[in-house]
Amino acid sequence: MQSSSPAPDQAEAPLGLRASVRAVSAPAARIRERLRSWYAAHRRDLPWRRDPRPWPVWLSEIMCQQTRVDSAIPYWRRFMQRYPTPADLAAAPLDDILGLWAGLGYYARARNLHAAANQVVERHGGRVPDDPEAFGALKGVGRYTKGAVMSIAFGHRLPAVDGNAVRVICRLDHLTDDPRPPKNREVIWRRAAAVIDSERPGDLNQAFMELGATVCTPKSPTCLLCPVADLCLAREAGVEQALPVKPRRKKRPTVHRVAALVRDDAGRIWLGQRPTEGLLGGLWGLPAVEASGPDGPALRELGLEPDLEADPTTVEHGFTHLIWRVHTWAATGIPAGGEAVRWQAFDEAALPALGLTGPSLKALRACGVKLPHRRGAGRKKAG
Repeated sequence: MQSSSPAPDQAEAPLGLRASVRAVSAPAARIRERLRSWYAAHRRDLPWRRDPRPWPVWLSEIMCQQTRVDSAIPYWRRFMQRYPTPADLAAAPLDDILGLWAGLGYYARARNLHAAANQVVERHGGRVPDDPEAFGALKGVGRYTKGAVMSIAFGHRLPAVDGNAVRVICRLDHLTDDPRPPKNREVIWRRAAAVIDSERPGDLNQAFMELGATVCTPKSPTCLLCPVADLCLAREAGVEQALPVKPRRKKRPTVHRVAALVRDDAGRIWLGQRPTEGLLGGLWGLPAVEASGPDGPALRELGLEPDLEADPTTVEHGFTHLIWRVHTWAATGIPAGGEAVRWQAFDEAALPALGLTGPSLKALRACGVKLPHRRGAGRKKAG
């Protein structure tokens, strides 16, 4: 088994980020020994850890990015049951994949995974490549995913630094600058690389992440349970809860959208599929246009006539960068044009298996359509 080798222990150079006055970072060997022992005794029993083959590990890493582990587990189980290999995922229609993914959010992850699975079939005979450069060249595989999968599934000596690991390292070394700029993030990656060695590198990467997820948490870290508490410079300075530094989050703008609940003669609900690329790419949603407020007549842009005698139903849906405030009117007609690449009318019974956008799922539920609650979608916001 080929191994990739970053800088050894002696490469623990001055960190570059502002640190404490002492700024004597703990030796990598001590951190490594403590974390490895702690992880062996306290790691969570996650399904992909019982089956650390490349495909289950890869799927788990994609799903757990920007999603809580507890929320990702049922999705991972369903995907593994339906798509037990990359070839199975590659052969599936993207609509089916997005429908099964619905609720996890960040749908570009699903689209990229589908594209990458096709690349695995075309370039590597359906097997996840045991080569960091080849794996890193797949669609949607970045530095973190490459390090995680290559170290856990194949034993390559590569770091994998997620948000949890960033927090642990910033506290261990009392790093007081914003870790997000590239030059600062590179310092953190170098520190992680110095700790990783060739003996079970995947366990060490997961130990960093596990420690951040379960002990060294963003708020109220349980330092008494931490295996490296006596090596932590932030704890020594009494500022562990203040790190890592996070600039104040900018207020998200609110965008008003006017949507239509419109049925055909058979009672089916008209939905439009969004373009594959971009926000909510490839998902199905109610006919909608952007507006300055609950402006029902704006739906005439889509060839629809709203029922202005009744008030619209309003819901809100938050994205990382903005908030959609969706005002849904009952309407008649057949939708045309707008943002959709195709329009189709669906029986209500077919909607739960469809890849619906979160805003449309909320709107449909608020309008009385019986749909199961989905993570992140379903709460009504009064207009």
